[in-house]
Amino acid sequence: MMVFLVLIVLIVVAGMWAMGMFNGLVTSRNAYKNAFAQIDVQLTRRYDLIPNLVEVAKKYMAHERETLEAVTQARAAAVSGLAAAKADPGNPQAMQQLSGAEQGLTGALSRLMVVSEQYPDLKANQNMMQLTEELTSTENRVAFARQAYNDSVMNYNNRREVFPSNIIAGMFNFAPASLLEITEPAKREAPKVSF
Repeated sequence: MMVFLVLIVLIVVAGMWAMGMFNGLVTSRNAYKNAFAQIDVQLTRRYDLIPNLVEVAKKYMAHERETLEAVTQARAAAVSGLAAAKADPGNPQAMQQLSGAEQGLTGALSRLMVVSEQYPDLKANQNMMQLTEELTSTENRVAFARQAYNDSVMNYNNRREVFPSNIIAGMFNFAPASLLEITEPAKREAPKVSF
């Protein structure tokens, strides 16, 4: 009878342990999905600002049509990438698609800003200054949200890979999540200085 009681206690303890591990994995997965939702909010705000920026720039930059079209096309690709990533946050292909689209949009916006420097009236336009400031502010928010997401993904991946929770993760098919890495080649290259 005593052996049977000890065996039941051990089974209950093992069940509680497994349930705790499972709940921890679910909590971590939900945390990174919530963190991605914050990226979604900020990127959506960014994408909503871009058409206004293009409209203001159109009035001054009539013959820079291809630059404006490149921004519009890059925005459309980024919106599509965000939709794919939102459907399955953490999916490596979705994160890669979003990352590539964001790099294209950042490049197109950079070209727009460089071209807009050639138009003093555009630079002085109050709407343009306000939109540029809002876009810069949103870019900072996106960076912070991306960092929070990547931290949550790292926490989740660590939790699902360390022993003994990796056993539970394997049994219940907790797939690894992918970081959102938006590389900017210009920031990775050493600046060239010549005298």
